Amino acid sequence: MDRHVAKWLAASASPSVHRALSAVEETAEGTKLWWGAAAAMAAAGGWRGRKTAVAGLAAVALAQVVANGLCKHLADRPRPPKQWFPHDETEDRPDSSSFPSGHTAAAVAFTAAVAPAWPPVGALCAVPAAMVAIERVQSGAHYPSDVAAGAAIGLASAWLARHAPRLLLRKWV
Repeated sequence: MDRHVAKWLAASASPSVHRALSAVEETAEGTKLWWGAAAAMAAAGGWRGRKTAVAGLAAVALAQVVANGLCKHLADRPRPPKQWFPHDETEDRPDSSSFPSGHTAAAVAFTAAVAPAWPPVGALCAVPAAMVAIERVQSGAHYPSDVAAGAAIGLASAWLARHAPRLLLRKWV
């Protein structure tokens, strides 16, 4: 299934869609997109914006530690075969393990942490988050299952970032 979905996405994207996906992914590289969104939320959203931005960035940090710091070192999965992709984007992909997608983990973590506290902003963040996930497969950087695992890590990280402070306070107080 990984092979079929990856090949289909790589072959079905028009050049304009391909460029748009690549542009969003480059913006999300190194979590720049999520830091920018958090800064805008903190600047424009008052107390609610600052609190939501902190939750989003905490979720991103946790997702990055789990996905890139732990899982990639435990799973030594090679990237998808270059022959599956009818473009040359596979030439500049990382040498690290394919599993899981750290980009997707960060994107989903930020979006899932922001959405419950500020639903309109969460909906806005969902668009680039989905584009990042699709681009990671379409570009040949990841298998679809890597992206699904990254999304699961992101969801779990968002839940922890939103609930851990309350759980810790309840335990200590």
